[in-house]
Amino acid sequence: MATDSQLATWEVFIQSKPGANYIHAGSVHASDKQMALQNARDTYTRRGEGTSIWAVPTSEIAASNPDDNDMFFDPANDKMYRMPTFYVMPEGAKAI
Repeated sequence: MATDSQLATWEVFIQSKPGANYIHAGSVHASDKQMALQNARDTYTRRGEGTSIWAVPTSEIAASNPDDNDMFFDPANDKMYRMPTFYVMPEGAKAI
């Protein structure tokens, strides 16, 4: 039986400038978080593309199942408190 000789996989997210969203850049192999950050920096920000990096172990990412969309993203039509349509906008308020 062959054993897996790869290091753990880490997903890499890059923030292009302060305040911007983090965008998934790809993945790297690393033995720990410090190595993951270094590998991510060397692989995905060689030309100064980012100001911050997140490295997340692939095994720690939780995802919803597309087959459960109807149940998971159930419409909130029966939850009127989520709809702001019955609120009265205060006079003089431009945006709330």
